[in-house]
Amino acid sequence: MKIVKPSYEVLTPIDGLEILKHIEKIARTCYRSEDKITPDGESARKIVANLIRLGHEAMIEHASISVRFICDLGFYKDLTRHRLASYAIESTRYCNYSKGKFGEELTMIAPVNIAVGTAEYKIWHDCMLEIERAYMAMSKIEGTKPDQLRMLLPHSIKAEVNITANLREWRHILKIRTERGVHPSIRELMIPLLADFKARIPVIFEDITAE
Repeated sequence: MKIVKPSYEVLTPIDGLEILKHIEKIARTCYRSEDKITPDGESARKIVANLIRLGHEAMIEHASISVRFICDLGFYKDLTRHRLASYAIESTRYCNYSKGKFGEELTMIAPVNIAVGTAEYKIWHDCMLEIERAYMAMSKIEGTKPDQLRMLLPHSIKAEVNITANLREWRHILKIRTERGVHPSIRELMIPLLADFKARIPVIFEDITAE
């Protein structure tokens, strides 16, 4: 059994200034104020900031970002509750982890809310090992399919999830998924992702703060 830390990767090449310029070009159609566009991007920064301040966020739907998460099952079950996005998720219906391409082992996500060295962690670790043992034993039965094996898998199983959402939806996701009451496994990735987005496209995300 392998235990890994959760992580994320921004898949879309991001040039923050070019994104702002793209949104500006579209937004200025509403006002026919294209003559106010400046080459240095300062006009883009100002108009996008103003659009967000006024709540006219439909304009930022014209840009989107794809992100890949390495996460546990519980993380992506919560993530897919956001409807205005597209998902590509590692399917346990078709992935047979007893095969060589998966190292013939299960990969678990290290739980953020169970400390290594505690009695709770030992129980969790022993349980994951037992699940792996049962999974591999069942996989050796002739005719067993991955969609049968998946019935043994726990919330801690590693999953790869790709999500593409427009910037307005990312604002919504990051606002509610970084709040204090959110499950710690969600905050573990969403807080650094918010900081990452702020650094790359500050005008779009600078008003969002993680509690």
